[in-house]
Amino acid sequence: MSDYIVSARKYRPASFDAVVGQSALTTTLKNAIKAGKLAHAYLFCGPRGVGKTTSARIFAKTINCFHPGDGGEACDMCESCMAFNEGRSLNIHELDAASNNSVDDIRMLIEQVQIPPQTGRYKVFIIDEVHMLSSQAFNAFLKTLEEPPTHAIFILATTEKHKILPTILSRCQIYDFNRMEVEDIVNHLKHVAEREGYTCEDEALSIIAQKADGGMRDALSIFDQVASYTQGNITYEKVIENLNILDYDYYFRVTDSLLKCDVTQVMLTLNDILCRGFEGNHFMGGLASHLRNLLVSRDAQTLPLLEVAQSVRQRYQEQAMRCSVRFLYQALKLCNNCDINYRSARNKRLLVEITLIEVAQLTAEKADDTSGGRSPIRRLLPIFSPATPHVAATPHHPAATIRQQLPTQPAQTAMPTAGQNRVQAQQAPATATNAQHTMLQNARTNRLNTISINLHPRTQTATTTAAAAQPAGNGTAKQGNTAPSQAQTTTFNEEELQYYWLRFVNELSVEQGAEAGRLQMLKPKIMDNFVVEAIVDNERAAKQLNTIKAELTGYLREALHNSMLTVNFKVNENVESRNYRSPREILLDMCNANKAVAKLVDKLKLQIS
Repeated sequence: MSDYIVSARKYRPASFDAVVGQSALTTTLKNAIKAGKLAHAYLFCGPRGVGKTTSARIFAKTINCFHPGDGGEACDMCESCMAFNEGRSLNIHELDAASNNSVDDIRMLIEQVQIPPQTGRYKVFIIDEVHMLSSQAFNAFLKTLEEPPTHAIFILATTEKHKILPTILSRCQIYDFNRMEVEDIVNHLKHVAEREGYTCEDEALSIIAQKADGGMRDALSIFDQVASYTQGNITYEKVIENLNILDYDYYFRVTDSLLKCDVTQVMLTLNDILCRGFEGNHFMGGLASHLRNLLVSRDAQTLPLLEVAQSVRQRYQEQAMRCSVRFLYQALKLCNNCDINYRSARNKRLLVEITLIEVAQLTAEKADDTSGGRSPIRRLLPIFSPATPHVAATPHHPAATIRQQLPTQPAQTAMPTAGQNRVQAQQAPATATNAQHTMLQNARTNRLNTISINLHPRTQTATTTAAAAQPAGNGTAKQGNTAPSQAQTTTFNEEELQYYWLRFVNELSVEQGAEAGRLQMLKPKIMDNFVVEAIVDNERAAKQLNTIKAELTGYLREALHNSMLTVNFKVNENVESRNYRSPREILLDMCNANKAVAKLVDKLKLQIS
């Protein structure tokens, strides 16, 4: 049990050819060794677990090899190579800058630099995590790094190159190590599995490689963990179970439901995922990656960007052909917005559900939408088909659903002419009321929320009267039941006036939003001779409202059946005068209202210039 060595150490490369995924850098180092053109300082930088320290050790062993090969590799047979392999070489010194980052540690290193090697040609000093050195240590190291002895070579390794002083960077040859490709990691894991006698599936190794995020050391550590869990039989199901990874089959199922606009199935799948312990942002991030893979699967040129197993690649291509480019663009943008807003959202699950509903409804939008994904339409269409309500066409039916600004339906007035009209309305068929109801609903604009408004009894009366009378230009009624002059002088109360006043506001267009806002705040009053008066604060407001005065007057005359009605906007003189008082007048008002202020002004001899 004590002889067990983890795979990351056991299968650590011992030659340049064994280094995975860094062929360009290893070729450069081998060519430099063959040509004898060695620099005195190197900087190896890159992500964790990509082979920086390993390459530094191989480089140190190779330059001290007594019989290097033609390809620039060490022979592994000479005394220097054997001493290195056994860990007893005196020509290689490693310093962990994370725990030895003081000036004294660097001074001890400088003292060792002055001692020439006992065997071999070079003394190699490998400083790992060099960015952890303090500023004083860097400054103490500058001179030695710039002009070291001929037998000294420095190799600095770091994961954060931006933290190193520019004066250090300028003295080194910089080698940037790349992240490992998924395919390279999978091939190396296959080699390790063969050496260990494990059986494994390609999909399982692909999941391990993706989880490692480009680091070979991380991949080997995960590989050992999964191998212990599966007892050497590494399968895809066991890997996702042990690593608690969301199966890509969920994403394929969710995408199929989104393409069908099957919101119910999407919600059920999301609930299943959340019940398994996954966070909503984890699922949305995986869905965004899945959509990205679908996008790159549509084009043969971008297909190499798909880092999945070959068996899954075919499945991606099949589903990608059923997704339009516009759908993928807009769905990616919606998922990205959800990821951005997830942290600040109070109800995180609701945010995810709304995003999925919006993605599902992308397929239901107009085909001529040419936004291209740059600005998707964020709107929620009805998910379920609502039942059609039945509304009885009776004059006693109240207005059911009105905006909060609209008052309750005004009481019916018992005027003789209106009573005759109501009798006619009761005899009229319900189809007339329903038709007028539909016309009013279609007149709504997107500026206000869509609501259902039942017609006022006065409107039903107008419908029946209009159906029974001739046009106004003829001047005579066809049936003669009600004279036109009497129908056009119907009295009304303030409750009815307020009701139709706000209905007019509700039907204004988006361009008339400013006028609608002002009218909504006013309280119209009934004056003598059917004059409707509304008080405004200033001349500017009156001038603005006068632009729609004729339209408002005509609407109220028709709705209230009173051709004598007129509308006036009156400026509040008190407010108008108070708005234009001078600073001196304001000060005098303050002095009159408060004797202490007057006393203070007099004592300090204050005045307004």
